[in-house]
Amino acid sequence: MRGEGNIRKLNSALNPSGNVQYTWSAKDILDPLDGFEINSAVGQDIRIEHLGKIHCTVSGKSIRKTYGDGMSFDAFQSSPLAVESIIRPELSRIHEGVALRDAAWEEAHHNQPHVVYLSYTGGIKVGVTRATQVPYRWIDQGASGAILLAETPYRQLAGLIEVAMKEHFADKTQWRAMLTAGNPSLTALEEALRSAKDEAFEQCPPAFEDFMSEDDTVHHIQFPCVAFPDKVTSVTLDKVPLIEGTLMAIKGQYLLLDGGRVFNVRRHSGYRTRWAFQ
Repeated sequence: MRGEGNIRKLNSALNPSGNVQYTWSAKDILDPLDGFEINSAVGQDIRIEHLGKIHCTVSGKSIRKTYGDGMSFDAFQSSPLAVESIIRPELSRIHEGVALRDAAWEEAHHNQPHVVYLSYTGGIKVGVTRATQVPYRWIDQGASGAILLAETPYRQLAGLIEVAMKEHFADKTQWRAMLTAGNPSLTALEEALRSAKDEAFEQCPPAFEDFMSEDDTVHHIQFPCVAFPDKVTSVTLDKVPLIEGTLMAIKGQYLLLDGGRVFNVRRHSGYRTRWAFQ
């Protein structure tokens, strides 16, 4: 598949067997282009060429540098897509009727059921997402597995539980460890995640006990691959305007190429490119 447009994050779906199906997504500045599946490109040669333009993913205006997910500085300062409670959910107050940036957007996205989860991304981490974003959030972060820890009616409460759990678990994905971890076995994931959940239950402050989830299902996620590297090196279109080689795997929002090179698709949101997936 060949084409030209402005990159957006990869779209994904999880089939009943736990295998991730990826779709390449792009826009003609702000107008959607037809997506296409790229799992079949794993093991094949691909080519991504930067055409020297970047367009803000919110306004469409030409920019020299991106903030957040492909935004201009102005959009990053004003768009609800960059509201601080996305990164720090404990700051959300929309359930009280108090908006940090955009009441309608925050009502639709943050005053909704959320989950706190434990995931395995080369190590155990704690995270928060809107209930409707399961399992997409786990896929985007490259989690090989996840288990529900708590279920809450709004975002701030989930964030407060996450803050309490940060004393015992990491809350950041170590991307190098995640990319070299491969696809662990279901047995190993179940043991690690259920053990971590038991520890979390023991450490849970009494104020949050009523929200802890009894659902012990371990969600197993398999990413398309030929092989995962032992070491990885990030490549960007800012430094290497033409990236080409054999696609060895896709994990999270990363394309893993031969030679241990990795390309973060989401980090290049808004970049105008020409691509070829054979």
